[in-house]
Amino acid sequence: MGLPTSRTLRLAGVNAASGLDRSTWTVSVERLAGAVAALEADVVALQEVDHLLPRTGAMDQAAVVAAACAGAGSPWPYRFAAAVLGTPGDPRTFRAAVATRPGEPSYGVALLSRWAVAEWHELRLPPGRSRLPVPLPAGAPQRVLWVPDEQRVALAAVLATPLGPLSVVCTHLSFSPVHAVRQLRWLAAWAARLPRPLVLVGDLNLPGALPARLTGWRPLVRAATYPSTRPRLQLDHALADGDVHAHAARTVRVAGSDHRAPVVDLTLGG
Repeated sequence: MGLPTSRTLRLAGVNAASGLDRSTWTVSVERLAGAVAALEADVVALQEVDHLLPRTGAMDQAAVVAAACAGAGSPWPYRFAAAVLGTPGDPRTFRAAVATRPGEPSYGVALLSRWAVAEWHELRLPPGRSRLPVPLPAGAPQRVLWVPDEQRVALAAVLATPLGPLSVVCTHLSFSPVHAVRQLRWLAAWAARLPRPLVLVGDLNLPGALPARLTGWRPLVRAATYPSTRPRLQLDHALADGDVHAHAARTVRVAGSDHRAPVVDLTLGG
């Protein structure tokens, strides 16, 4: 794919998996940060990010990745948005985040940019529930249980890029397809107020062309992203609305994540 040029911007969407490498089942935010920096992107949308959580060393993962991307250059502006406070799945600490609290252990998404950010916006998406089968012995009546989902969040930045303003939205939608559809429609209506052009990047948990059909936005990447070892589904997307176009696109394995990262070089305007 090569390096971005003076006429393109490189955008990457990375499911960080909290820095967990699924090939070794070890956590290293430094390894994640180095892999993200190697993408040489100008804008990075991170999902499944830990913020000060004890399970991953009480680190600000977004800050570590932003520092690695900046290298010896100017610091990158970044922001973390909490979907939940406490450790996901831990009934002792886990609860929906009514707001992002910088000093509180939490979990969510983040946006990092080489360029200055003119505006930040957050949207909280309510959780849903999914009916999942319960494994039972052969011949026993099958049952399903309602499994609660965590709250979801969308984070938007209006960037002042050398090619002009660009709105970027990062999100990670519900594992319940029905609820993910509702959340995406809600997000698209909310994003109508943001300046164009706009790109939505993230793990939408919806396959193939469905997100583009639901939003009316154009897909910038068309490739399977999950699971990372042998991708069969595209769950990770980059969708555009307005005068923005893909100059080149690919998906990349990043630091042992179970998702491949969509990476796209964008042009703005005609």
